[in-house]
Amino acid sequence: MSARRAFGTLAGLVVGAVSTRVSRSVLDGAAADLDPATWTRTNYAGRRVDLKAGPALAAGLADAALAAGVVGGTPRTGVAHAVATLGAGAAGLNDDLREAPEDRRKGLRGHLGALRDGRVTTGTVKIAGIGASAFVAALVVDGGRGPHSVGRRTLDVLVDTALVAGTANLVNLLDLRPGRALKAGAATSVALTLAGQGLAAAPALGPIATAVTADLEEDDMLGDCGANALGAHLGVAATGAPLPARAVLLAGIVGLTLASERVSFSAVIDRTPALAAVDAWGRRR
Repeated sequence: MSARRAFGTLAGLVVGAVSTRVSRSVLDGAAADLDPATWTRTNYAGRRVDLKAGPALAAGLADAALAAGVVGGTPRTGVAHAVATLGAGAAGLNDDLREAPEDRRKGLRGHLGALRDGRVTTGTVKIAGIGASAFVAALVVDGGRGPHSVGRRTLDVLVDTALVAGTANLVNLLDLRPGRALKAGAATSVALTLAGQGLAAAPALGPIATAVTADLEEDDMLGDCGANALGAHLGVAATGAPLPARAVLLAGIVGLTLASERVSFSAVIDRTPALAAVDAWGRRR
């Protein structure tokens, strides 16, 4: 990694961590006069948790990517990250705050079924919002790849759009236990960094490190906003890989998403000792 890219990565890490912390403080102040029920939910263990961690993480991830892009010499990638991260975060936040009780836990198939019946759920709006922001981010990324055929450009944009949107959804499927989505995000960031995508992936570790303690202690929950934003951010980082690698990643994401409609990830993790140990690490219980 060149010196400029190394400085960009470091700048992203620091800016992302600070932005996440500051954003959370601003949100706490802005919500002080609101009904506490607006930003709190009950988690799997019956504990009241705060949803403001989600938008704070989304802001931190976007700022981390922009800082890394500007300092590291890849501003286009920073913009693509910001578009996908904030778009997915906004769509997820709408779902967090406005979702009807009867629509919770519907899953992708349930929301599409409701749409077929003529009812638009906040989950359906979220799917559209994430897809749209992923498409714009894919166009931004593709614009920096240089000239190539119309067919190849179309294929790249379609694969990247599906990769970003699919990753946003998959990380959200993991946010069912404290710290799980953030641990998965950190592991993915490290893996992408080792695969040569450090400037795009490593800065996410700053916001993740800032948010993880409160999440593990069950004071906060990412919600759809934070989990979708984190997944979209990682998806954009993966668009720097060669097309065959992106296609393999996309196939894996699609397979896991389809499996989630029939299989509980939590049940699989709980009955796999190694996964259960990693999943439980750092929690208050």
